[in-house]
Amino acid sequence: MPYLETHLKDRIEGKLKKLQSLRPLPPSSVQKLKEQFGIEMTYNSNAIEGNKLTLKETFLVINEGLTIKGKPLKDHLEAKDHYEALNYLYELIGKGSRQTVSEVFIRSIQKIVVSKTDPDWAGKYRNGGVIITGSDHKPPNASAVPYLMGKLIRWINSNRRKLHPIELAAILHHKIAYIHPFFDGNGRTARLIMNLVLMRTGYPLVMILKNDRKRYYETLEKADNGDYLSFLRFIGQAVERSLNIYLKTLLPASQRKESYCLLSQISKKTPYSKKYLNLLIRQGKIEAYKEKRNWLTSVEAVERYMKNRIRKRKV
Repeated sequence: MPYLETHLKDRIEGKLKKLQSLRPLPPSSVQKLKEQFGIEMTYNSNAIEGNKLTLKETFLVINEGLTIKGKPLKDHLEAKDHYEALNYLYELIGKGSRQTVSEVFIRSIQKIVVSKTDPDWAGKYRNGGVIITGSDHKPPNASAVPYLMGKLIRWINSNRRKLHPIELAAILHHKIAYIHPFFDGNGRTARLIMNLVLMRTGYPLVMILKNDRKRYYETLEKADNGDYLSFLRFIGQAVERSLNIYLKTLLPASQRKESYCLLSQISKKTPYSKKYLNLLIRQGKIEAYKEKRNWLTSVEAVERYMKNRIRKRKV
């Protein structure tokens, strides 16, 4: 059975508990974070699929209604559609809706995601083959899609209480991407459905960064072959990144015990090189999060890793 590594799961649950202890959260701060994450997720999720709008351009298209010279109309429409789908999720969560993940719901999300760019196939399963650019995975034949989606829903219902929320959300994401039930919008739909599962259990919005696109596809392909460990670690680190940003913003300065810095700075204060710190982070052994292309961690995080190593040796 796939599992989320204990050290990563414990860190995440500790941070989620810390975030929940701060409730009720300041409405103005939460709204700013929601808006920031909404634009960033729309930009990153679309960019992974080839959208050429920059983060700033995505903001201008969504918030100002501007048209960016030299950028395709399709890119503008994708940004608006994704942001609308994301707001629909926020609305469901805000109302305390117990909307279950069903075939109808998955199709409704995809319908919003491609409503302006592919209206003829919005909310409809594909009836032909598709190719995933940059991947070796060949999606199942179109005739098998209805059966596989029904099987997926049965899997969700039987594992809802057996798996950790991050495990459930990540594997659900992979299964949707693997089946590739639609002609377009599969990745964006999978990432949104994953977030519905996570946000329902108290996690902030989680995004896959464009800069991590290569690693994202590599771990998805491993999951295609039944090896979920790397993909679960990847999604777990994305969850931790969101928690770190929320805590950094909402936690009073007096309660912030750690200072997160670039690896080049941390390496000067610890026995490890920047390259080795990067490796430990990618393996999920040291807590860290990304800002643009750069990993940030703390001296305390490295010291905790070192203490755990010593403890394991003694055992």
